Amino acid sequence: MSYNSPKSRFIVAIILFALCNMPAYAKKMYRWEDEQGNVFFSDQIPPEHSKFRRDTLSKKGRVLETTDRAKTKEEQELDKRLQELRSAQEKIIEKQKSYDRVLVSTFRSIDDLLLMIKGKTESMESQIKATDSNLNRLQFQLDAQQKKAAAFERNAQKVPNELLKDISSTQQQIQETQISINRLIEKQNQMKKADNADIERYLFLTQLRTENQPKANLIASIKDANELGLFYCENDHQCNKAWEIGRNFVHFHSTTGADIDSDKLIMSRQPSKDSDLSLSLSKIAVNESEYQLFLDIRCRDSSLGKELCNSQKVNEIRSAFRPYINDALSRMTDQ
Repeated sequence: MSYNSPKSRFIVAIILFALCNMPAYAKKMYRWEDEQGNVFFSDQIPPEHSKFRRDTLSKKGRVLETTDRAKTKEEQELDKRLQELRSAQEKIIEKQKSYDRVLVSTFRSIDDLLLMIKGKTESMESQIKATDSNLNRLQFQLDAQQKKAAAFERNAQKVPNELLKDISSTQQQIQETQISINRLIEKQNQMKKADNADIERYLFLTQLRTENQPKANLIASIKDANELGLFYCENDHQCNKAWEIGRNFVHFHSTTGADIDSDKLIMSRQPSKDSDLSLSLSKIAVNESEYQLFLDIRCRDSSLGKELCNSQKVNEIRSAFRPYINDALSRMTDQ
């Protein structure tokens, strides 16, 4: 029965009047609407209508309880994915909190932290210096061996096989030593980056920065914030603005179409090609008054897809997220 026609409204009025005059022992009454918009009143729900959203009514026709419609398989899958994503985010947040606790409890002051970093730096520099010295020794050794071989050749003599083997062995050692030096330098650069982030994070956690420094700059220094794709909101108003900005970022960088767009999750469809990038953005509470936005990037579950997700391109997209939000918010403030 249509709920919008005059005749239907008259029938509904009669039903409600009947409900108001039911004896106390009357059965519960239910009201529901089917897919065509027809409204039903009954004390029993037909099995084929049990999937629809329904209201339980009192004797006076007031709504006592509402039962939501049964979710489709697709909606249940979406809910499952949402929970999985939230769970993954919670792990990232907990990891950050755990790291913060260790950082603050390990060092009594910023001076303790700087002293530890100085010790690590000197140890690394010593390793590089020792390896470089070994490289120079090997290079000197190779020069001497090559001069001996040249002397044999000038005298029209065959270079001994043992000497040729020694030259080849020294060249191999030089190559391996150079690789070791490059790895040590790379490790040193990564260590410097991590140490600088630790210093910034420790100062933030212990509130040793000057009070007139903008909070946004403090948050921007959080360890691995760029690598994780994290943006910390100062308040609800800022978070709502950042959410709209983040939506544009997700749509711009995703190569797959939109899939979910709610007040808690913005997600593009799953990657179907090795070159696909699927971005998602979630909003979760860090505590009662603070929120963060988490950007995630997914690739196809294949060797090429995994290679793409570990590429510099993806790292640059993730690292650009927080600065992009901050820049857009700054422009809004300046206008």
